[in-house]
Amino acid sequence: MIKIGITGSLASGKTTASKILAGKRGPLFSADTAVKELYKDKNFRALLSRKFGIKNNNQIKKSLKKLIFKNSSNLKKLEKIIHPLVRKKMRKFTSQNKNKKMIFYEIPLLIESKLTKLFNVVIFIKSKKKIRLKRFKSRRGDKKLFNLLNKKQMSDNKKVRLCDYVVVNEKNLKILKKNLSTILSKYE
Repeated sequence: MIKIGITGSLASGKTTASKILAGKRGPLFSADTAVKELYKDKNFRALLSRKFGIKNNNQIKKSLKKLIFKNSSNLKKLEKIIHPLVRKKMRKFTSQNKNKKMIFYEIPLLIESKLTKLFNVVIFIKSKKKIRLKRFKSRRGDKKLFNLLNKKQMSDNKKVRLCDYVVVNEKNLKILKKNLSTILSKYE
């Protein structure tokens, strides 16, 4: 089994690249999808409501966003709750797919979370900050949130040194597909 980790900075194109890479080659674990699933769970929302003193857990994300803007240490507090739960889902995914030739993992904070040793191959998707901000805003994100989350991530220069491959995603889908196919051809 070859475990391939895909990472990159905020709005660099990780999800698109991950879907292209996994394609018909193997299953894909997405940390972002795992987090979305957590927020659908009423017990998880109740836990967050208790930990952060939020009254209406139907508006939990909006309330958390306000708390994080008020005090950035709330982001660390939130990550301490979410990250272990996502890792548990990741271990379950790996166990369920242990007989596959290749399995893929899209993990935004793969390097920051010191998870590189779990993968045979780590691919970094890279884009200029200006392009990433434009993409983030096109998905209803705001500049203030982008800057807060972007600061949380290690610089691209440091990440590049810790990855096996770097794919620049600043042009078009055709070029991205070609560059990713070149990498995967070494493992198929």
